[in-house]
Amino acid sequence: MLVASDDDGADLCAKHFTEKEIAMDASLLRKWIVEFIGTFFLVYVVGCVSLQEHVLLGPLAIGASLMVMIFAGGHISGGHYNPAVTLGVWIRGACGTVEASFYLVAQVIGAIVASIAVAFLLGHGSSPTASAVSAAPVMLAEGLGTFALVYTVLNVATAPATSGNSFYGLAIGFTVFAQAVAVGKISGGAFNPAVAIGVSLLGLANGSNLWMYWLSEFLGAGVAAVFFLVLNREKLHEPSVASDDKAQGQTNKSIPAM
Repeated sequence: MLVASDDDGADLCAKHFTEKEIAMDASLLRKWIVEFIGTFFLVYVVGCVSLQEHVLLGPLAIGASLMVMIFAGGHISGGHYNPAVTLGVWIRGACGTVEASFYLVAQVIGAIVASIAVAFLLGHGSSPTASAVSAAPVMLAEGLGTFALVYTVLNVATAPATSGNSFYGLAIGFTVFAQAVAVGKISGGAFNPAVAIGVSLLGLANGSNLWMYWLSEFLGAGVAAVFFLVLNREKLHEPSVASDDKAQGQTNKSIPAM
């Protein structure tokens, strides 16, 4: 009887862990899909407005598309849609390593698929030669713009003091809008490694210059995360709601990160 009881307990324990693993896998899959969708539509809008010279207020369209995607999917995945933001959220401690890795894959695939869709609709653009682009201005513009974006994301979307606000998507979208207007003519205003991949595939940027964008954007994100941790070090004992599963049951209170 004792052996049988032990076997029953082991079976129950194994069943519990199996159900938990399935639930975790399903949750990660949902987040992956949301990150793919959000990144797809962000890069899709960027590509469309960039290939149509007559489009007015292009930066506003890009910021608005990011804003609505954040509001649409933030309560599921945190609404990053940007590998640099994912890096910042990971450094902040609001996203696990496995989850961050899945996010990066979803974002890159979303950008690639979006570039295919835009190319089908509008064709490809023409990019400047590698020698025509000056690295220093581009890297400074992208680094500062990404810093501003990630710094805003972490403060409005992951700080305990701003938990429960309803303006996070607007603040993040307008940060992209402001930075794109400010330095768009210098670097193109990507502030997002996935966007940089998408525009290079569309011929709007030279692929050999991608290292400038990736290096400056990831560096800007890392510095922004460090500043956030230093400035909020006394309040970080509270868990972030940016990518926490409990946000699923607290939709009205959740504050997603971009």
